[in-house]
Amino acid sequence: MEGRCAVETWAVGLSGTSCTPRVRFGLGTDVFLSTGSDEVYVFSTQERKRTAVLQFPDPVRDLVGSHDKQLLYVACGSGVYCVRLQLLLSRAPSSPADASSSLAELKIRSEFLVVAEEGVLSVLLVGSVFLTLSQTDTSWTLTLYESSNYEMLGSFSLPLVSGVVHNDSEGKTAMKKRPVLICVHSNDATPPSSSEGTLADGHVRLEPVLFKLLFGIDAGLTKSPVILCGLPDGRLCFLPLRLPGSRLRVLHSLEQPVVYVGASVVMEISPGHGQCLVAVGELGKVVLIKTDKGGSEGGGNRTGFIEGCVPGPVMCGCVDTNCLYYSTVSDLLVLELSEGLSRREGQEKDEETSRKTHAELQSPTSLNVCRVAALAEPTCTTAGAVQLLGLSVRGQLQRITLPSGREDARLSKEPSALVGRSVGDLLSAIGDVCERASVLKTAIKSKNQILRHLNQVLNISFLLIASANSEEHLPIREKPIRCHGVTSWSRLLQKDSLNLTCVLDNPSPYILERGWTLSIAVCPLSYPPSAGGESSSTIFSFPFHNLHPGETLEVSLPLAAAGEASFPMTVSCSLVFSLTSLLGEEAANLPGLQSSCISLPLNTLTVDWLHVLQVNSPTATHKKDTSQSNNNNTDPIQAFLKSRRIRCSGRGGGGGERASKPEHEYSASIQVSSELLRDTLLLKSPDLDTHIPQNVGRSLLEWMLSEGPGGVTTGHQGDQIALSSSVVHARGPNGHTVKLTAKEVNVGEESAGKEESWTAVEVQVESPSIAAVCGLHHAVLRRVQTLLQRAPEKAASTKGLQSLGLGRVLQQAEHLLQQIQQSRISGAFSVGVPTEQKTRLLLRVYQELRENPLLIV
Repeated sequence: MEGRCAVETWAVGLSGTSCTPRVRFGLGTDVFLSTGSDEVYVFSTQERKRTAVLQFPDPVRDLVGSHDKQLLYVACGSGVYCVRLQLLLSRAPSSPADASSSLAELKIRSEFLVVAEEGVLSVLLVGSVFLTLSQTDTSWTLTLYESSNYEMLGSFSLPLVSGVVHNDSEGKTAMKKRPVLICVHSNDATPPSSSEGTLADGHVRLEPVLFKLLFGIDAGLTKSPVILCGLPDGRLCFLPLRLPGSRLRVLHSLEQPVVYVGASVVMEISPGHGQCLVAVGELGKVVLIKTDKGGSEGGGNRTGFIEGCVPGPVMCGCVDTNCLYYSTVSDLLVLELSEGLSRREGQEKDEETSRKTHAELQSPTSLNVCRVAALAEPTCTTAGAVQLLGLSVRGQLQRITLPSGREDARLSKEPSALVGRSVGDLLSAIGDVCERASVLKTAIKSKNQILRHLNQVLNISFLLIASANSEEHLPIREKPIRCHGVTSWSRLLQKDSLNLTCVLDNPSPYILERGWTLSIAVCPLSYPPSAGGESSSTIFSFPFHNLHPGETLEVSLPLAAAGEASFPMTVSCSLVFSLTSLLGEEAANLPGLQSSCISLPLNTLTVDWLHVLQVNSPTATHKKDTSQSNNNNTDPIQAFLKSRRIRCSGRGGGGGERASKPEHEYSASIQVSSELLRDTLLLKSPDLDTHIPQNVGRSLLEWMLSEGPGGVTTGHQGDQIALSSSVVHARGPNGHTVKLTAKEVNVGEESAGKEESWTAVEVQVESPSIAAVCGLHHAVLRRVQTLLQRAPEKAASTKGLQSLGLGRVLQQAEHLLQQIQQSRISGAFSVGVPTEQKTRLLLRVYQELRENPLLIV
């Protein structure tokens, strides 16, 4: 075919098409569009826009209009609905301003249901007879109804057969496809569906001779319309309507799903019109059925079948006078039928005839239009150009205009025909190629971007996995991508709450692009008895975009309210990448990727008691110590509760003297040598003097409260003020008061008239809450472990260690061990020490262990 096609897109934005899209002409310039969803769109070719939308209860399988174009029959899963198109005119916007901005919408309900038959796949209207073709578990059923009152006139069935032989593995899928249903009329009869010589959709004419040869002499004499069915199993079946005792019979088998059946009128050399029936299979098989005249031996006319094959798979098709148009999704092609038929007529006895016809059918011409899923019947313009109306797989309505002069180009294959190519055709061809090249360029660019993004993700994954495997003990500040946190207290609605600001640092050379999520899991190391020993882990997710090298990301999350948490807590940080972010909209077509992600652990932070202390300022502490006698200005509720607590304590103790005493204080202590502090803590800060200052304990407390191990620091606002002395007053997360004291002591003993001692700093923790003492003691030990890791390697003084009274400490530890063992034996046999006394014994042992610590050197 010479020239190029002009493609004009009319409608954009329809929902995607399924395997059964439909395009039907309506009244005037209206076109009905079905994409396989539960909606049918009405499109005006004159206004070039959608004018109405019909919403059905189920997905639409087929639709057909009445002969006068006033009714629309739509087949759905629950049955057939009939819509009077006059309703759409009444729903249309009245003013031009409304018409440009809105659509007429009609929701189809049960009152529109005219045939309550499930499984209807195709419908057809022939005169006053309405036909439905449905599939059951065992058979195909063709049912006839009276179109006036929808009373059943008859039903015909045909048994199901197994899948088609060319694609047996997809037999079940093929059987679910929509069958083809058309009506064939004899050329000398007046079809009941004709209007001024024009046939409605789904109706074709055949010459009388071919009509009689195919469907019998009785059907030809009575001029009965014949229903022709093309089934997904490959069979072509027919049923004459007006013959008594008719039944469904098989005319031919394509051995592959039937996609299209139509009739073509071919201009012959001899006078008159020759016609043929055209059937197209899904895999590309084309069958032409025509009349063969008798040979030289005087035989009569007979039916001739010409079979060929074109490149498939075929999605849809249509025919005009002498051409077959079909779509393979990747391209729209045209197959000229006149040459093969005329060659068959003139060379009936030639042995190479079938081979030439087969070669002709294998050489269709491309129209350079792709992704067409449904075609309407061809029309002609006043200039003689053929126009096709198609629906693309993306729901776009396209008008495809074939180049003019097609007849001359087909009748003459001379090279001089190239001279007639116009500049417009060349520009159209260039524009089409440029458009397709632009689409391909955009697709290639998108794929390259996805590959680059995936390569970046793999580099980050390898970097984090390698650092986790080969350098498990790598400090946090040296990890390629790391997190650190800052704790702070806030007050909202008269209630204190603890927050953690987690900072993600990216010192790596890679960009953390879209698709990454910072996942933070918070879990307490121990659980209160009220939790039943069950984990109370909480996971927070923070998606982010484009974290460049050297940049940081700060996120805040609530740890706990005052008195509602158990410390210490572990904060596990990890990076999670979702694979669906690589593909974008294409990921919706891949259900397996919906939950696919990559999780890369970063580091684990620990929030202990020293991180969550609320340090009191010196002013507040001084006021608390000097204004005990003047409590009238305090909160009346707190004063009332305190007075009630003193009275109850007085009654329980038996006198007011005991009530005035403070509640019992628990304590624990730890001793660190001054030499260790000089080698690690004091020389670490360049702003401190090289010699040991007067108050080493205050410097040690300041370091413990301002810097912690594991990448977590404390966000106290009054640290520098609170640490003006070596005593710190604070409040723990459980609400109890806490006192931290650091002082210099001499540790040693007298031996053989000589006194040997070591200078040490003793850190003592005091609180009325044993939980606070245990938690703070654990936190202080973690800080000391950090100092020991920083300490330079030195040869320990064996003589000094021997003079520190280790023998006395070991004897005391052995005595405590005996008490613990005696308590366990008594508890195992349930005799001896009561439970309360055993609890007090264990508490005393714990206190003695904490109050007589070994010196850490």
